[in-house]
Amino acid sequence: MYAVIKTGGKQYRVAKDDIIEVEMLDTPKDGSVTLDDVLMVCDGATLKVGAPTVSGAKVSATVLDQKKGDKIIVFKKKRRQNYRRKNGHRQNLTVLKITDIKG
Repeated sequence: MYAVIKTGGKQYRVAKDDIIEVEMLDTPKDGSVTLDDVLMVCDGATLKVGAPTVSGAKVSATVLDQKKGDKIIVFKKKRRQNYRRKNGHRQNLTVLKITDIKG
């Protein structure tokens, strides 16, 4: 059984016991979170597609860690103008372990 969920403006295909990294959620470490934006649920034989979400479907997960992602470099340049700007960014992430899918 798997589901497609939406969180943080992105979509993720998840199954039970999957570990995913999503944008930061306001849940402490070792806490639990319920994701209600379920776009699709499949249990092998049947496929439920929501319009836009599947009613009554929920995905439960536990928070394993709150961390920062890899550093990305943002570099802007305009040629022949002596214009250069360099910035770095690290996104705050939440590591989730999917515990249950209810469809």
